[in-house]
Amino acid sequence: MSGVEAAPNSHDHPGRHDGEGIRLRDFYEIPSVPVRSGQLRTLRLLHILEGIMRTADRPLRIVDVGCGDGMCTELTASLAHSSGEQHHVVGIDWAAGPLKQAAGRGLTLVRGSLDDGLPFASGSVDVIILSEVVEHLVDTDGSLAELYRVLRPGGHLVLSTPNLAAWFNRGLLLAGVQPIFSEVSLRRVYGRPGQIVAGHLRLFTKRALAGFLGDRGFTDIRISGACYHDVPAPLRPLDRLFRLIPGLSAILMAHARKPA
Repeated sequence: MSGVEAAPNSHDHPGRHDGEGIRLRDFYEIPSVPVRSGQLRTLRLLHILEGIMRTADRPLRIVDVGCGDGMCTELTASLAHSSGEQHHVVGIDWAAGPLKQAAGRGLTLVRGSLDDGLPFASGSVDVIILSEVVEHLVDTDGSLAELYRVLRPGGHLVLSTPNLAAWFNRGLLLAGVQPIFSEVSLRRVYGRPGQIVAGHLRLFTKRALAGFLGDRGFTDIRISGACYHDVPAPLRPLDRLFRLIPGLSAILMAHARKPA
């Protein structure tokens, strides 16, 4: 489920009519829906992971929750291998289609979901990656509680999510335009630029994300910014500039810890 980037329009769903709904789980099983984190945010995420691995005093168990097609999991595994330590990287997702794609990468994969409980013992995971997933969750409170459960004391949560208060969204709202990343339907885009339906249910600002993680028990919360790959080329220098101001950046990157 990690980083759903696109979905076809309603007429591209075989056997579905305009009056029929789309179940959330069915949405992520549609073969034409890409399930990959954007490259720019993934590179920022890997930078955070590199720092965690560099200071580790033993091999880490790293779990990519909502791994999608496995791109981020594969890059994490490559980073772990290059570190010289025997870090163990696992990808988990509940959508069979993306997991089938990820299987071709030679990864260690598990099928499971936050709703049903992760198949890991309490306090058994050193690092959890949640890349472009939290915005897709129905029950964010229960999901974060489950992540907290499986993390060991002192364990790391590395999370990325779109920023509702991104610099370009502020301008769009002033113009009365629906913000980028926001959704009103799983069928098509309404009221904002673009034609990509991502399935976003929750959107965060920097302040909301920090408060949410803090109330779920996480500490040492550090939030940085990342660029968004779909920003038009003439505006990319601005996007790189605003990346340095997390409250205005396109993507929010959070690194938090479970208290030791």
